[in-house]
Order: sequence, then structure tokens, then C-alpha cells
Amino acid sequence: MKPFIRYFATLCTTAVLAQFASAGPGHDHGDAAPTAAGPALPRFSTQSDLFEAVGVLGKDELVLFIDRSATNEPVLNATVELESGSIKAIGKFEAALGEYHFDGKPFQQTAVYPITLTIKAGKDSDLLSADLDVHGAEAASSQSGAHSHGWREYAVWIGAALATVALASVTLIVVRRKKSHLEFRDRSVA
Repeated sequence: MKPFIRYFATLCTTAVLAQFASAGPGHDHGDAAPTAAGPALPRFSTQSDLFEAVGVLGKDELVLFIDRSATNEPVLNATVELESGSIKAIGKFEAALGEYHFDGKPFQQTAVYPITLTIKAGKDSDLLSADLDVHGAEAASSQSGAHSHGWREYAVWIGAALATVALASVTLIVVRRKKSHLEFRDRSVA
């Protein structure tokens, strides 16, 4: 009987530990690289035969990255005009970072902003368009990539652990009673 008890105790311990180590829906810890928690910044991307542009809206500014489509080399010192409805601006080139900066305050309200870019780089010029989709704080916080477990998930883990321990205890009591009953029967027969 002792090997059975050891086997069962090992099985129960493994079940409890597996419950705590298992990943729930959307919580697969696999080999994926860690990602930053929190909402993604609103952005847009657009491209033509000549240029590719990506715009990222921060708290106070809209930052624009421009590359040549054919070679992926950054477009430096270009004249970049941005238009969105009544908003019109010329980007300030930041040479140290290779990016263009625009005032981001006009894009802070929840909306979809149609963006039109006019890019003039040397003898090349092009017109690109995209949509900048800005969500409200509620939407950003609900789509946050933060990794957290709620109290209900912990309650399920604790409940499973307690149920496993209870099952192990009942089984152990039954096995011991059966063993003592067999020993009593063997003594009375002898």
C-alpha cells in the first residue's frame, strides 16, 4: 500500500503545481519576447512609389518618419507639408533623429483624422494620404497590453489547490481505514 500512497501524493502535488504553472487564455508565456505594457500610441502609415511615411502621435507632437520606398533609406531635409481638414503645417526636421515634427495638440480628440502629406525631397515630390485613428482613453486602457491576473483567476487557482488537497486527504483516510480493516481481519482470522 505504501507505494500507492507515495504515487498518489506525487500525483496530487503535481496537479497542484501544474494548476499554478498553467497559462490561462491569452496568457501563453511561450518564447515570445517581452513587450511594453500600456496602450499603443496612435499611428498611421502610407506609401507611394517614391516614399514611405509613418506618423506616430505622442502627447504633444506628431512625429513623422520618411524613407525612400525603393531603398528604405531615410529622407533627410525634405519639405513636408501636412494637411488634415483645417489643420495645415510644415514639419520641422530634426537632423539628430532623422524625423519630422508637427504640433500634436490638434489631434488629441477622439476621431479619425484624414492626413495628406506633400513631400518634396530634391527633385522628387509626391502626395501621400492616410488616416490617423485616435481612440479615447477608455478604448486605450481596455486594449492595453498589460499582463495582469484578476482576483477571480486567483480564486480559481486556490479553489483547485484546495480541492486537490481535500481529495488527497479523503483518499488517504480511505486507504488507511481499508488497511487497518484488513489488518484487523487478518488478526481475527489468525
